[in-house]
Formats: sequence, structure tokens, C-alpha cells
Amino acid sequence: MSLDALNLDLPTLLAIAGMAIVTYATRLGGWLALRRLVLSGRARAALDAVPGAVLAAVIAPAVLATGPAETVAAAITVVAALRLPQLAAVVIGVASVVLLRLAMS
Repeated sequence: MSLDALNLDLPTLLAIAGMAIVTYATRLGGWLALRRLVLSGRARAALDAVPGAVLAAVIAPAVLATGPAETVAAAITVVAALRLPQLAAVVIGVASVVLLRLAMS
């Protein structure tokens, strides 16, 4: 398969590869920095909260800037995620955004 079949130009491909390398480097750097430390208590709780905080920081602007259907669907998804397994929350989130877009259009 060629790059033409994927509809990618060289700068886009380089940008994707660069982002992948930087992402991997930050994960590796964090692991190397903390691998010899024994964390407990607050430090462990803080590091355990980082993935959720990063996810919220990435998703929140998109949720609040897109429209009312997406904002309401995000709230529904959060409630579902607090009560149901992850796959069920994803299905409910996708279904709710589709239905709300249809209802609000």
C-alpha cells in the first residue's frame, strides 16, 4: 500500500510519527524517573489520578466547544461510566450523541 492510497502527504506522516515519538519518550522518561522510587500514600494517589486528569483536560474543551448535543451526551456518558462497565458507557455515549444530534437538529 502506498502513501497515495492512504491519502497522506509527507508532512502529515512526519507530524504523526513525531507525535508518536514524543508520546513514547514522555512515557519512557516518566518510567525511568520513577522506576526506583517506592511510592505510597499521597504520591501514589496523585500519580494514579494523572491519566484521568489528562483525559478530562483533553476531552473537556472539545465537549464544551462543539454544541449542546455533545455536551449533554458527555454528561450522560459520565453518569453511565460511574455506574456501568466501560464498554456499556461507550455504547451509551455514542448512542446518546447520535440521538441527541438527531433530536436537536
